Amino acid sequence: MADDGGGGRPLADHRNDARPAGHLDRPPGPAGDRRPAGDAVARHVDGPPRPAAADRACGDGLVDPRPARHHGPAGHGDPGRLRPAAASAVDRPVGDVPRGPPRRGRLRHRVRRQHRRGHRRRRRSARPRRGLRCPSARRRRADPGRPAGRPRAAARRAARAGTPRRRLTRPTNPLEEPMAAGQRPARPWLPHAVAVVAGLAVIAGAYLYVRPTTGTDRADCVPLEVSSSTEKSELVAQLAGRYNGADRRFGGRCAQVTVHGLNSGEAMEALAGGWALAQPKVAEPQVWLPTSSLWTGQLRLLDKAAGRAAQTPGQYPSIANSPLVIAMPRDRGELVQQRGPLGWADVLGLSGDTGWAAFGKPEWGRFTFGKDNPHLSTSGLAATIATYYAAVNRASDLTSEDLAQPAVTQFVRRIEANVSHYSDDSVDLLRNLAEADAATTGDAPASDMSAIVLQEELVYLYNQGQLSPTGSKPRVPLVAVHPKEGTFNLDHPYVVLPSADPAQREAAEDFLTFLQDGPQQRSFAALGFRDDERRPAETLLATVAGPGGDRLTYFDPPTPEVVGAILGSWDTLRKKANILLAVDTSGSMQAGVGDRTRFQVATDAASKAIGLLNAADQVALWSFSSETPQRPKRPYSEEVRLAPLNRDAFNRKLAGLRIGGNTALYATVRAAHRSLLDRYDPNRINAVVVLTDGKNEYQKDSDLDRLLRDIALDPNKPVKVFCVAFDQDSDLAALDQIAKASAGKAFDAKNPATIDEALVKVVSSF
Repeated sequence: MADDGGGGRPLADHRNDARPAGHLDRPPGPAGDRRPAGDAVARHVDGPPRPAAADRACGDGLVDPRPARHHGPAGHGDPGRLRPAAASAVDRPVGDVPRGPPRRGRLRHRVRRQHRRGHRRRRRSARPRRGLRCPSARRRRADPGRPAGRPRAAARRAARAGTPRRRLTRPTNPLEEPMAAGQRPARPWLPHAVAVVAGLAVIAGAYLYVRPTTGTDRADCVPLEVSSSTEKSELVAQLAGRYNGADRRFGGRCAQVTVHGLNSGEAMEALAGGWALAQPKVAEPQVWLPTSSLWTGQLRLLDKAAGRAAQTPGQYPSIANSPLVIAMPRDRGELVQQRGPLGWADVLGLSGDTGWAAFGKPEWGRFTFGKDNPHLSTSGLAATIATYYAAVNRASDLTSEDLAQPAVTQFVRRIEANVSHYSDDSVDLLRNLAEADAATTGDAPASDMSAIVLQEELVYLYNQGQLSPTGSKPRVPLVAVHPKEGTFNLDHPYVVLPSADPAQREAAEDFLTFLQDGPQQRSFAALGFRDDERRPAETLLATVAGPGGDRLTYFDPPTPEVVGAILGSWDTLRKKANILLAVDTSGSMQAGVGDRTRFQVATDAASKAIGLLNAADQVALWSFSSETPQRPKRPYSEEVRLAPLNRDAFNRKLAGLRIGGNTALYATVRAAHRSLLDRYDPNRINAVVVLTDGKNEYQKDSDLDRLLRDIALDPNKPVKVFCVAFDQDSDLAALDQIAKASAGKAFDAKNPATIDEALVKVVSSF
């Protein structure tokens, strides 16, 4: 039997003959009473009774559970029915029952009925009481003003007065009675209720022991910083939250994983040059998740050149995979696929002059494609390596000697000549394309680019609408083309860095196991990745629509030394640029930034960025504000004519510009764009770069809509505008519209500390 919670005393079982100590059998009743002697209805509790209260027995006294038959002002009941218990062995009347065989169910029915009546009385009373509990001692005194009973109860008892009744005696243990005044009736279900409550308490305690800990409860967990490449950083951050919430344990400890996103090339440079110096606002990672193991090899080369131990000395496991593809708008991609298997040169090497006429579509104009800068982006680096592999017609064993062959350099130069412009991040490139697609109607092209070289999972995200500003699928989806020579796989390695201490290494190992588990791999597949063993999901193959996507040939990664040589060769072979830099010289550029002026900070950053260009690039310099005594006829002036870059002469002219006037932004952008259109060179990237700290303040030309129409992209003569919004007063929204109208890009440098980074990214587009 269950414990009753009262000092460990057992509860009597009414279904057997068990008798608790001190039980006295009932003497035989009148004739016809076939009830077994000593058949107790209520539970027995050992111990002598205590005297009842003077006016009303409660708890220790015995009270007839029925209302008194006689009413009177002196008390609540009939003195003949109210008898305090004198001794445990004395039989006394506690009530009467109809003649006939006494049945337990009948008595229990009476008990329950009286129990309900008690509740009804209390609901009508001015002093509601809970259950049948005895009132506290200070309220046990008789209330002389309270009536002794209720008329309806008396009427019912009077109607039953003619029925012969007999006395029913019971043992006088006070707490054993079924309905002593102020007490609850016997509860056979109480042991079960106690057991249920105890069971729930055990379950609750177990939950508190194993439940996921959050917030301050995880203060003692091992902190683990993870740097992830940008195309998967949001997903990895979500999985880290799932990991933290699961409260996994390794060696009795837990880990708290934090994820930040950073371009693979930038992360490599930060690791090579000192993280705190290169990325002062981002915590130094213990785990690095670049897009490809190509970056771990390049970091080894940098460590070797610096004379320090390699930070990435070995091979690393993958958490996901994504092959490099040539993504094309569906109409163009399907037309190319109809020609059968094509190679890199067949697609990307199309003559810029002939263009789509070679495929019977002269109305589509020139063939150009977009790719990332290989110094900053994995897709750009992998695409450049794939180009060299295609040039030697091999899938492995690429050597430095191969790179120097004239046929190889000519092949690479021909492909690079068709680049529309280089990007610092293919994710941003696709977001801009998605926005242009949403804003374009009819059959007009959303971009001047016929193709983009990037990883397969980004094509999936684009087609699913996950890169669109509205979340809707594109009007013209992309199709993945797989070149016949093979492609490069981006293996997304999991790199534990030397900065991790032993506890963090254990945490990193557990996080890797977590990422490679089935649920997390399905999360990667939901974003278009192949799993850690290169297997594609059916939804991926159906979405990117690339024939043969499940049976690809992969290039072997070249050695880090060969990759370094490829990057050096690309700097020479890449497509050259015509760049017009327009610098704001309005009076607001005299405002202070620390101990320098805005103009000084901006021109220093511009000088560093221009220094990254190739000597074969052509650069022009304009200044603009409004009409001044130095330029009374127009608000802008040409300071350096478009010509091959002479760094020293350019920097001297840049530093000597004069400050004054308002900001004639729209007039200057229109004039600069027209200047490059007049000098357009199809063999070069043609771009305007605008650096300003303000908004248009020139009333003679204040129509933004007209400007956007004037500089709208011409796919046959693309001149793109790149804008840098410098400091807090700049109009980033207007600059963004200007850039997108021409298929360029706006960079946010409203924080002056980011101006150097912004201008480096601008120059990386050329």
